[in-house]
Amino acid sequence: MMMGQPSGVLAQGVQEERGEDARLSAFVGAVAIAELVKTTLGPKGMDKILQSMSKGNEVTVTNDGATILKSVYIDNPAAKVLVDISKVQDDEVGDGTTSVVVLAGGGLRGGGAGGARR
Repeated sequence: MMMGQPSGVLAQGVQEERGEDARLSAFVGAVAIAELVKTTLGPKGMDKILQSMSKGNEVTVTNDGATILKSVYIDNPAAKVLVDISKVQDDEVGDGTTSVVVLAGGGLRGGGAGGARR
């Protein structure tokens, strides 16, 4: 198959990212998820208002990071990894779901979009 020709794997209208663009997009998505739940931590943690798109526009107010992560549609692969980390934390320990996402997001941010630094 020649470069530039459609592979037939992706649906029509789907955009494919490669190289630096794909890496930066994944990084931004994961950090955005960490920032979303970061503000719910601690005694002064803020509540989030979630509106369901499928359940008759049901509204939920919560500051539980696990509930927020379960409720948000995520199509970014790196962000999905953070959600999976949260689910594993909940299954194994039953607490700390928001903290692991915030710590992982901080680790990504510390490494930065520039990759490994010396």
